[in-house]
Amino acid sequence: MTRYFTKDHEWIAVEGDEATVGITDYAQSQLGDITFVELPAEGSEVGKGDSASVVDSVKAASDVYAPVSGKVTVANAALEDQPELVNTDPEGEGWLWKMALADTAELEGLMDEAAYQAYVAEL
Repeated sequence: MTRYFTKDHEWIAVEGDEATVGITDYAQSQLGDITFVELPAEGSEVGKGDSASVVDSVKAASDVYAPVSGKVTVANAALEDQPELVNTDPEGEGWLWKMALADTAELEGLMDEAAYQAYVAEL
């Protein structure tokens, strides 16, 4: 499994032509306590850079953008009752959706973990 990151603080873990998407620990720490997560519909098509989800916190509502294009295969239903999983385990149990990748070449513009950590350190 390979993990990539965006400048908008999403992560995507890729295994073959399937991927899991969520927000980074940095993103959840900036948002504060997550109160609600609006997930994309299973079967919906998302384009790279499209707003695919919304995370509501005590501070603000934030769009979550699709890091790559593809079809949503599964939304994390656990977040409906436990949105705080995004705070407690953002890069694990707090994942947002899984998707089938439309074009793996779109991954080339994303950062690896070291590049993302360097990016966050400059913010």
